Amino acid sequence: MNWIGNWKRHFVAACVIAVVAFVGCSKATSSGPSLDELDLSSLAATAPASASGDNTQSTETKTTETFASTVGAPEKVNLKLGFIKLTDCAPLVIAREKGFFADEGLQVDVEAQPNWKTLLDRVINGELDGAHMLSGQPIAATIGIGTEAHIVTAYTLDLNGNGITVSNNIWQQMQENDPKLKSPTPPHPISADSLRPVVEDYKASGTPLKMGMVFPVSTHNYEMRYWLAASGIHPGMYTETDTVGETNADVLLSVTPPPMMPTVLEAGNIQGYCVGEPWNQQAVAKGIGVPVTTNYDIWKNNPEKVFGVTKYWNDENPNTHIAVVKALIRAGKWLDETDADGNFVNREEACRILAKPNYVGADYNVIKNSMTGFFYFQKSDKRPMPDFNVFFKYHCSYPWYSDGVWFLTQMRRWGQITEPKPAEWYHETAKKIYRPDIYRQAATALVASGQLTEDEIPSPETDGYKPPTEKGDFIDGVIYDGHDPIGYLNAHSIGNKDR
Repeated sequence: MNWIGNWKRHFVAACVIAVVAFVGCSKATSSGPSLDELDLSSLAATAPASASGDNTQSTETKTTETFASTVGAPEKVNLKLGFIKLTDCAPLVIAREKGFFADEGLQVDVEAQPNWKTLLDRVINGELDGAHMLSGQPIAATIGIGTEAHIVTAYTLDLNGNGITVSNNIWQQMQENDPKLKSPTPPHPISADSLRPVVEDYKASGTPLKMGMVFPVSTHNYEMRYWLAASGIHPGMYTETDTVGETNADVLLSVTPPPMMPTVLEAGNIQGYCVGEPWNQQAVAKGIGVPVTTNYDIWKNNPEKVFGVTKYWNDENPNTHIAVVKALIRAGKWLDETDADGNFVNREEACRILAKPNYVGADYNVIKNSMTGFFYFQKSDKRPMPDFNVFFKYHCSYPWYSDGVWFLTQMRRWGQITEPKPAEWYHETAKKIYRPDIYRQAATALVASGQLTEDEIPSPETDGYKPPTEKGDFIDGVIYDGHDPIGYLNAHSIGNKDR
């Protein structure tokens, strides 16, 4: 896959421009960094069951007592884990700050990384023991898109958490195309239907609409593409010769560093973007753009980030990996705890912790917007979204094979996987990367110690695939069944189809 090479050159150039713009808009403070002063660490930069066993259904159905009794002492207790300065790094931060790692006998440092590529490289070369990763990173690395290495994940960090924002000018044109959008509180979800005439006008002028996303194998790239394609707007294809992904494109997508999304939007270099928080809410606060949808509305309760380690590290440190996952499960549960009225108990404390400069470093009030169950689409359109960030409920932290299969379908749909693959390949590949056996060992040990209940873990009878989605779960109404990746690919009008 040589497309990543050219992308790297474009990305480096974008980062140089971003740094110049970033320095130019910074203002000194004496009380810590403001939103405009965040450093570029925020850049949206067949597997065995253990070191000695196979990933089989018999492993999945072991009893709680068996798992609890077979978890030994950690092989390695001093760990360094990497993260990017985004709110969905929260489980790693909370596991450290609330002592959940220490409870497992681990001394853990969590260290911000400058970008996603550096983070992955440092995990691969052993400088980091593991890291907060884009869901697409372990998959892309394992199948050889970009840097090739076998990465595994036994823990999904969160669901949802992203948004798509357009400039004020584009929003006004969308409103002209759909009068329902002229309300201070327009109906949601908002599709890209009203954007299509705008795209056509830009294309006819010889200057296609430009939109930003954070990384070629990020959820953000696939969510932007999905939203556009659902309304008949072609986001472009990757091919062996087109490493940027612009073949047949109606809209040009490019990598933009997350902290610079509002700045680049305001400058007019892009007309919209897909990014995680706090960069959609920052556009609202600055009055320069309008978030038109969230990824919850594109795909209800979609997986976002994972905790990843190399397979080699896992095989060398199986008990340590289980201990880390135990701490992360507890952190996710702490983050999602609610009172009898359904109000978050710990999220405000979490936001204050995340606001520290060594973690996310963003303004507490902006982090709080989405993390405490609300989202501003406009200053007049504040909506309750209790599931904008999900860290534990819905069995979300379980590493579902069907999540991995979905990302593989998107890589194939848009041409990053250049050749057709049989359905069996999708399942076999997901099972090389996603490790529910490790998760279950950690979770059942927590059940045995009274820190979880049995109903907080998926049934031992699960095959690792979520049930098919319902008709309203995806914005285009297409049903996703992880057991049938080829059928799902062929259900879309835009993108590769396989037989």
